[in-house]
Amino acid sequence: MTFKDLFSVQSASYAKFRPDYPPALYAWLASLTPGHAQAWDCGTGNGQCAVHLAGFYENVYATDPSAQQIAHAAPHDRVHYAVEPAENCGLPDASADLVTVGQALHWFRFEDYFREVARVLRPGGLFAAWTYGLPEISPEIDALVLQLHEGPLGSYWLPENRMIEKGYADIPFPFPLIAAPDFYVEKSFSRSDLFGLFDTWSATQRYIADHGRHPAEDITAPLMAVWGENEVKTFRWKLVVKAGRPHEAPNLQR
Repeated sequence: MTFKDLFSVQSASYAKFRPDYPPALYAWLASLTPGHAQAWDCGTGNGQCAVHLAGFYENVYATDPSAQQIAHAAPHDRVHYAVEPAENCGLPDASADLVTVGQALHWFRFEDYFREVARVLRPGGLFAAWTYGLPEISPEIDALVLQLHEGPLGSYWLPENRMIEKGYADIPFPFPLIAAPDFYVEKSFSRSDLFGLFDTWSATQRYIADHGRHPAEDITAPLMAVWGENEVKTFRWKLVVKAGRPHEAPNLQR
């Protein structure tokens, strides 16, 4: 089985610069599952979701098809990491109380994946996926980030990336969705950290491979004009959360 390996090359940057999700998100998810013995975190990347889930679940099975991502994952005594595609999980049938996927669902083969989710979840178990788009920093900086995103990088975003911009509205969830509260992610970054965040973008790596230069060079001068070298700013992302109980859906059979 092959997958689009778009993050192995920047796995160290991914672990350093991608935002952590709010504790309230994990608490909300845990409040919706009748059991707390096992969670499965798909597309775990550096394990940022898995280690938080371990605060609510006795065991967390965290999978990613990228061995490099798993190599940079945070260790935890209740988290077991495995290099596996999301569509083929090593957990037994009806073994998980919760299945999660943070900022990765758009890369999966939906029909195969949701069938696997239904197989692994216990009756009454919960599925949840979430995503986020560009951060809010300040009007001047937001405009420059958007200029980079849609200018030099515009043609380097794949159709899967564009699903994020639509808030996963195009993903065919085969079960009823539960209304989620509003969740936000905040992180303090320096100007150089912003460039580190750009490095985690799959489109950035494809651009560099084609051109031999960093696409953010085009916005460096105007960015320096509005952001001091040692100044720290707050980045804010709004999460789009899609959650539901697959076993309540008659059209999703194991």
